[in-house]
Amino acid sequence: MSEVTITRAVRMPDLFRIERFLSNPKLGPQLLFFSGGSALNGVAQGLKRYTHNSVHLVTPFDSGGSSQGLRLAFDMPAIGDLRSRLMALADETVLGHPEVFRLFTHRFAKSARPDDLRGQLDRMIAGTHQLVEAIEEPMRMLIQNQLGVFRTACPATFDLRGASIGNLILAGGYLGQNQQLEPIIFLVSKLVGVQGTVRAITDDNLHLGAELASGEVIIGQHLLTGKEHPALTSPIKEFFLNSGLKSKDPATALFPDRNRSLVQTADLICFAPGSFYTSLVANLLPKGVGKAVASRTVPKVYVPSLGEDPEARNLNLADRVHTLLTYLRLDAGADCPTHRLLNFVIVDSSVPDAETAEISACGITVLKLDLITIKSAPYYDAVPLCEALVSLA
Repeated sequence: MSEVTITRAVRMPDLFRIERFLSNPKLGPQLLFFSGGSALNGVAQGLKRYTHNSVHLVTPFDSGGSSQGLRLAFDMPAIGDLRSRLMALADETVLGHPEVFRLFTHRFAKSARPDDLRGQLDRMIAGTHQLVEAIEEPMRMLIQNQLGVFRTACPATFDLRGASIGNLILAGGYLGQNQQLEPIIFLVSKLVGVQGTVRAITDDNLHLGAELASGEVIIGQHLLTGKEHPALTSPIKEFFLNSGLKSKDPATALFPDRNRSLVQTADLICFAPGSFYTSLVANLLPKGVGKAVASRTVPKVYVPSLGEDPEARNLNLADRVHTLLTYLRLDAGADCPTHRLLNFVIVDSSVPDAETAEISACGITVLKLDLITIKSAPYYDAVPLCEALVSLA
């Protein structure tokens, strides 16, 4: 099969394309997102109205929050962001499995006694807990098996308070499949009827590190975001993957062939909102990402985050676009033309022209659209953003 490149004029929003996709989302476009964290989850939920073919490549490098305990106990990649994206894309209609969704989104109480939580977990494994009893076979047995593997491997000191049951199921699947994430992600996708594709950006079990302009080296995503620990006091000079959390030990990750294939069939590539370095740039660090993006001739869109980002306080919009291109070119090549890496930056209509002039001067089209509504402020409204993306696809 041969492939040709065509160009077309687009009216924003393209009402014809929007109505066509709304009428049959199963035939919707394959929009591919590089993202992490929870910033895109609302958009992912809204996107299900337009397409069941979106692709989400998610970072597995978090070292804080709900993933921290599992990473420390089992020396495994972070799964919290993968689980939350899977749930955002789950089928919410009567054709889905709401009882499985309820179990995956359930958390143990933070105030409960450890012995009580272990008892609840044991009842889930035995199939006598009400959340598990409500699930039909063979799905119930599959879930019980994953939780059983987790329970057997779980250290006696593991703290179940506040634990996400979905994370425990994913962890059990990872441990039971020779430390591979892909099989359990596939299984969970089927269990909850995920309307799209969710994958980790890489199979490698690594962490994030940064060298600041001050010369200080910070290792660990949880120390970089400014959420669980004080915000950085100096700009990030170099951002890299690291082998562990103890000291600087730069590592290389590979972009799996299965993910490369998804890029090669995408109808649009989106660099999504989220923490700039730990959710977005982190996805560009595995070897092969930049080349894959450059080789695909489809619209490539950056949607910047709204509000203050503690990771990128010193970066204005043009700085973030420049940084994004810099990290893509680390793999695609320093001489890779801008148009092969990024074509559009979508911003709200309230963004002043002064903030976008430098971007336009680089040959990148800036689309100023009404993306923030009274209902959504201070965040993007998922409807106009989704409609903008499917209009370009």
